[in-house]
Amino acid sequence: MSLSKHLLAIALGACLAAPALAQESLVEVYERALMNDPAIREAEATYLANAEVKPQARSALLPGLTFGAARAHRFTDTDIQGSTDPITGIPIGTRQQFEQDSVGYSVTLSQSVFDWSTIKTLKQADKRVLRAETDFQSAQQDLIVRVSTAYFNVLRAQDNLASAIAQRDSVSRQLEQSQRRFEVGLIAITDVQQSQAAYDDAVAAEIESQRTLSTAHEFLREIVGEIVPELAAPMDDLPLLTPDPANADEWVRVALDSNLALQSSRLAADVASDKIEIEKGNRLPTLNFSASYNDDEQNRVQTLFRALVETTPSTQLPQGRSWSLDLRFPIYTGGLNRSRINQSVLQHRAAQETLERIARQTERQTRDAYLGVISEISRVRALRQSVESNRTALRATEAGFEVGTQTTVDVLASQRALRAAETTYSGSRYDYMLNVLRLKQATGNLTEEDVAQVDSWLQQ
Repeated sequence: MSLSKHLLAIALGACLAAPALAQESLVEVYERALMNDPAIREAEATYLANAEVKPQARSALLPGLTFGAARAHRFTDTDIQGSTDPITGIPIGTRQQFEQDSVGYSVTLSQSVFDWSTIKTLKQADKRVLRAETDFQSAQQDLIVRVSTAYFNVLRAQDNLASAIAQRDSVSRQLEQSQRRFEVGLIAITDVQQSQAAYDDAVAAEIESQRTLSTAHEFLREIVGEIVPELAAPMDDLPLLTPDPANADEWVRVALDSNLALQSSRLAADVASDKIEIEKGNRLPTLNFSASYNDDEQNRVQTLFRALVETTPSTQLPQGRSWSLDLRFPIYTGGLNRSRINQSVLQHRAAQETLERIARQTERQTRDAYLGVISEISRVRALRQSVESNRTALRATEAGFEVGTQTTVDVLASQRALRAAETTYSGSRYDYMLNVLRLKQATGNLTEEDVAQVDSWLQQ
């Protein structure tokens, strides 16, 4: 049985009679996170939204066709100052009414012939879409690391709780033994008091470990969407694989070429460079072609009130078509174009500095992850031996206490040293596996296959 399993068995000894819950592997938890993690769903929606810039930019270079229809009614009633009939004396044309109904249809075609800013915007859109895709891939790799970190933090907290319970039980037995030996006069009361103080500390440490475990479960639940009560722990013979190639500079070279955050920064700098050309294009002339066709029907009724009312109906069916080439050359825009060009130049400069910062950060993270894997391999082996040494030392101290050559303080110190060695050893194995994943992430090559590889190191 592995160390973590042994410690966890101690912590959950009271629950052995209950039905065992199925353990979930790292792959299973990751697959659930893929479906339920809000951050990865947000990243996917952001990617799909940003990908729409390509058809939007392309639409500005494609022809546009517009259909229009209108219906209108017009009525006027006008008093006219006119002459009078010389025979009857009745005013002539004292009032006039006009009524018109019209229905019209039109079709308009527009096409950009030359607009340098629009052309560069389309070219820029390809890079913006590629950057969005890169950011989404980076979010997927980040999910792997987040899930693995939360997963192993739960196991780490379980080991710490199991160690705290084991320490409490050991100190409790030591306290009982000290009390019996004091009652028969073999030790002083100070030994009992020291054991009691150690027991109180162990109880407090157990309570803190329980809270830490609950918090670790909540962090995992935040990603997965629900509590995962049972997780598979590392096997006893955990493979300790040296990175291939075993050269930090080679890993850095790959990372500087393939790291997704660095690739996204390069694309951001290219997008900022294209923005300068787009703004400069606003100074160039634009040429647009348009053509239209319209078909109207107008029905009119005109009534003129004289001595006798005269009504004149009429109908018109006008049709028309037209085309035009519109050339526009911006001469002066109040300094707007110059300001936008200066702004885009400064934004490009900021993007270049961001690129340099990310490049240095990538190199540091890659070297740190590589050294983390190398050092954790040695550390795991050393701590494994440390556990055995502390276990042997505890047995020797307890034997010395029985014969009176060791004190209660010595026994308590040996117990604490053993529990600390056990939890440190188990934690170093989790750190090793996380550093393996982080090294792959730094080079931009972290995939689900790497999750499956780490999962194969766990007891199913």
